[in-house]
Amino acid sequence: MALRGKQKRFLRSQAHNLRPLFQIGKDGLSENWLENVNAAIEKRELLKVSILQNSLVDEDEVIEFVESNSSIQVVQKIGHVLVLYKKSSDKDNRVLSTEVEAI
Repeated sequence: MALRGKQKRFLRSQAHNLRPLFQIGKDGLSENWLENVNAAIEKRELLKVSILQNSLVDEDEVIEFVESNSSIQVVQKIGHVLVLYKKSSDKDNRVLSTEVEAI
């Protein structure tokens, strides 16, 4: 499901007070890292990822890797921080997605 502008704006406002839960460092991106992000986003639906300065990848490469290898969507990119969203497959964890669908 592609997010509309109002939905992205709502998700950005919800992510404002979040701290980055994952970091990308000099090891770069891997399938294992993406599996961990996928497991965490199943419970939260929305999280932040920080890209460290010593990282060998830039923000655009991370966005392409995440969106092409999973169903996670990048909602926002500010500096070295990305906001990621995915609708949870577990109905008990669907708090934000029900609000997003109502918008």
